[in-house]
Amino acid sequence: MTIDRDDLLKLRAEFDTEMRREARPDTSDARVERAGSVVRQIVPGSGGSTVLWSDLDEGTADAAIAEQVAFFSGLAARGEIAGPEFEWKLYDYDRPADLGDRLRAAGFVAEPAETLLIGRTSELAKLPAEPPAGITLRVVTDEEGVDLMMRAHRGAFGTDRPRIRELMVNLLRDEPDTIEAVVAMAGDTPVSAARMEMRPGTSFAGLWGGGTVPQWRGHGIYRLLVAHRARVAAERGIRYLQVDASKDSRPILERLGFEVLGATVPWVWEG
Repeated sequence: MTIDRDDLLKLRAEFDTEMRREARPDTSDARVERAGSVVRQIVPGSGGSTVLWSDLDEGTADAAIAEQVAFFSGLAARGEIAGPEFEWKLYDYDRPADLGDRLRAAGFVAEPAETLLIGRTSELAKLPAEPPAGITLRVVTDEEGVDLMMRAHRGAFGTDRPRIRELMVNLLRDEPDTIEAVVAMAGDTPVSAARMEMRPGTSFAGLWGGGTVPQWRGHGIYRLLVAHRARVAAERGIRYLQVDASKDSRPILERLGFEVLGATVPWVWEG
C-alpha cells in the first residue's frame, strides 16, 4: 500500500478521531470519558486504564497530567480499579512537543517506543494464506484456546501475560464478535498466536500480540496470521488494520504493505 503524504495525514486524522478522540470502550465493563482536553478509558480490575488522547499546550499540560494522576489515584483509593497504575498513550505528533519530558518529570516511566502502522484491509486480505508444512491454524473460541495462546506468547516473548489472558476470556464470553484470535500449532504445540480487536462502527481493527517461538521464525507464520485476520476484517467491512509495532515487527509489516503513520510511546504511571 503506497499512500502520498497528504493522504497519510488525512488517514492519521481519521485514526485519531475514531480510535482516540471518539474512542469506544475496549470491553463491556470499561468506560471512556472526556475530561476537559483529555479522553481516558477506565478499566476495572487488574489494569488497562489509559489516557487515549489529549489536546494540550505548554500552559495546560502540567495541570492536565496532575489531574489524571489524582483522578486514577482516587479511583484506586475507592477500590474502583485495582491500583493507581495507568498508561498515557503518547504519539509523536501530540502537543506540546515536550509532553514526554513533562510526563517523565511527573514520575511516569516510558515503555519501549512502537511504530504506528496502518494497512489497507482489501490489499492485506490478498496475502498468501497457506500454512507452512507442519503448521495448522486454530481459531480461539474458548478458555482452552486462550491457554494455548498464552503458551505461545510465553515461548515467543519469555513472559506471562495474565492481564491479556483475562481480557481474552472476558471478550470471548461477553463480546465474541469483537475479537478474532488464532493460534498456529505444530502438532500439539502452540508456536505462534495473535489476536484482532474490532470495535463496532469503526474503520480500524487493531492487530495485537503477534509472536512466534524462536525455532519457528522465518517460516511465514507471522504473515499467515496477518493474512488470516485481514480476511476476517475484510468480511466485516473494516477498511484498515492498525498495529503498534515493535522494532522487530515493523520491517515485516512494512514488507507486507503497512505504512507508517507515526511513533508512539506508552508512558506508565506506577503510583
